[in-house]
Amino acid sequence: MIWLLVLPVGLIFLVYAGLILAYHRAWKAIPVFVRQAAPAHATITVLIPARNEEANIAGCLGSLARQSYPRDRFEVIVLDDHSTDGTAETIRSFSGRGDLRLRCLSMAEMPGSAAITAHKKFAIDAGVKAAAGELIVTTDADCLFHPDWLSMLAACYEEKGAAFIAAPVRMGNEGPAAGGLLGVFQTLDFITLQGITGASVYRSWHSMCNGANLAYSSVAFHEAGGFRDIDRLPSGDDMFLMHKVARLYPDRVVYLKSREAIVTTHAASRWSEFIHQRVRWASKADRYDDKRIFRVLLLVYMVNALLLLVLIGAFFDRWLGWYFLILLVLKTAVEYPFVRNVASFFGQLTLMRYFALMQPLHILYTVVIGWMGKFGSYDWKDRKIKK
Repeated sequence: MIWLLVLPVGLIFLVYAGLILAYHRAWKAIPVFVRQAAPAHATITVLIPARNEEANIAGCLGSLARQSYPRDRFEVIVLDDHSTDGTAETIRSFSGRGDLRLRCLSMAEMPGSAAITAHKKFAIDAGVKAAAGELIVTTDADCLFHPDWLSMLAACYEEKGAAFIAAPVRMGNEGPAAGGLLGVFQTLDFITLQGITGASVYRSWHSMCNGANLAYSSVAFHEAGGFRDIDRLPSGDDMFLMHKVARLYPDRVVYLKSREAIVTTHAASRWSEFIHQRVRWASKADRYDDKRIFRVLLLVYMVNALLLLVLIGAFFDRWLGWYFLILLVLKTAVEYPFVRNVASFFGQLTLMRYFALMQPLHILYTVVIGWMGKFGSYDWKDRKIKK
């Protein structure tokens, strides 16, 4: 009877190991983007959806005000999504300082906003309609940027003829969660996701990106139909749109591997906040038109679910306990070089000392979050979202 569990787990694990090795090779193969001597001239609109971001929006705007890209070639539009705190007041007070071209659009004043379920998509769509730039750049209100961030995005857009750019996101080591278990765990998990993002986009294996650091041409957005047909799904303003653009321009979706293009986002400060975020991400897994990413997610889930099943079986048969330990060591050995390489790019190598220790927790986390993403609900920006 044990072999009915041992053999399938072993075979599925071999497929998983091959996938991780492929991601690792692809990540290492991505060339670091170097700008040409000629400066970029693209006009840019930066869109920042914001809901109750009073504590973060000033830092975000201050970081944008320090961009090296010429002021007359970019604008910033904050999309105030029914904030109930001082977000709007903070934006208004900031708009009077410096020469940053800054506007704030209130979603509460937009026709039809009361009836929508996909609030972020609605806000971004409104922002694109109001944008003057040819290149749309989206980020989040809690993000910070390298001074050359927009310069690198504009250069990539012009030099590569990109219709859609997925760019790197780094989870900051600052804040109350940084030094504890939660900070280490979520940052290592995020590093892995970023490595998979770069590898999959570079090889055109499947769609993957993060809405905190995206850029796409206004033309591509409109030609892809924007969020039409996906506008009822609460999340997916990034990956669903990416897949729609990729179907039109399969050779013009690129990954920008550049340290100057890294956007730094805040880590969740509480376990409940982290879990709701990850459930939100997992909730769209079965909605992808790009079935390649669904197959990858299914494989990852199966590997972790079967490992958990083997661990449970170890309480009844000690040989399954040894089998679990062997698989755990092999899983760590396969993943470690890949994650270490990505962590080096993001300047977070010191976290790798905890990588092996996080493996048992990560197995449980993957199984639980995957299940909750399919059958549970989550809170997002003080809104209750049901599957």
